[in-house]
Amino acid sequence: MAYETIKFTIADNIATITLNRPERLNAMPPQMADEISEALDALEGARVVLITGEGRAFCSGADLQARGEGSALAGGGGPYGALTRHYNPTMLKLARLNVPVITAVNGPAAGVGCSLALCSDFAIAGKSAYFLQAFVNIGLVPDGGASWMLTRLLGKARATQMMMLGEKISGEQAADWGLIYKCVDDAVLAEEAQALAVRLANGPTLALGIMRQNIAAALDGDYASALLREAEGQRIAGASADAMEGGMSFLQKRKPEFKGK
Repeated sequence: MAYETIKFTIADNIATITLNRPERLNAMPPQMADEISEALDALEGARVVLITGEGRAFCSGADLQARGEGSALAGGGGPYGALTRHYNPTMLKLARLNVPVITAVNGPAAGVGCSLALCSDFAIAGKSAYFLQAFVNIGLVPDGGASWMLTRLLGKARATQMMMLGEKISGEQAADWGLIYKCVDDAVLAEEAQALAVRLANGPTLALGIMRQNIAAALDGDYASALLREAEGQRIAGASADAMEGGMSFLQKRKPEFKGK
């Protein structure tokens, strides 16, 4: 289908979603959230998802200046209605994917853009990137799952700092805090993200998807439940063609060739 606010491609088992409103620093109207959701429904053949932004920003947050149906404030319920109908369903869909997700964060990742950047399994930031929860400056509260993600990723003190003080967290500081996977020079950000995407796309996709869901569940579950999920995941992964290939390659002392099955 034709997209107006994003670019979407699948090549070599890598699905790439590029936020494409560079003139607005990729500010996200509800339409963009919906188009991301539609792209996530069209991942057939993809074994990894890579999300980045066009131009000099990843995403500057929800588009509060847009007018009409494209506005983050449009429709009944204002911001609440936009969240429940557009942004939140897309974030949940991302969380429930059975393939790894990478975000390549170029420039600002603010508001819901910060949530989108951090929803991935591997967030890679350029040195010019920063992460910002600016809601306090306009009398609103963090959304897009930020309260859940930041508290678990950073702990109470640093999550409170980000949300209540509304301070920018640089890419390097985010990496030091363990908020993201790594921070790299801007000039190699796309290359680093693509290399990681290729590595994951050539991995055991079924097992990676189970790992993804087990990691998410472990954030809220207890130890006994984690053991049961691991055992069930091992049962499913162990019956896969990739597990058989992994075992054979180990015995034959060669690099495995995973097919994602």
